Amino acid sequence: MKKIEAFLKSHRLDNVLLALHRVEGLTGVTVTDARGIGRGKNVRRDPNDLHQIARIETFCTDDMVDAVTDAIMKAAHTGLHGDGKIYVIPVEEAVRIASGERGESAV
Repeated sequence: MKKIEAFLKSHRLDNVLLALHRVEGLTGVTVTDARGIGRGKNVRRDPNDLHQIARIETFCTDDMVDAVTDAIMKAAHTGLHGDGKIYVIPVEEAVRIASGERGESAV
């Protein structure tokens, strides 16, 4: 199992969610509004002047990672600096609280 965490421009969020909706087998997505800065040429020096970004988190089986990351990448891409980042993180265990299911079936 993997956790996929993506940080992207807020105005691309709707496109990314539509693309993820088309990924067969993906069971859910969490979106958080966030603010941040990168390390690019135009980094703002004022710590109170942060960019609005969207943070997307989802969990999937190992065989779905490429489909999910490709969907995010294609939908978030503008070709401009600062399109975002995607991180893929291993997950040791998942437990569905309501049923007690464990492992991939809990995702």
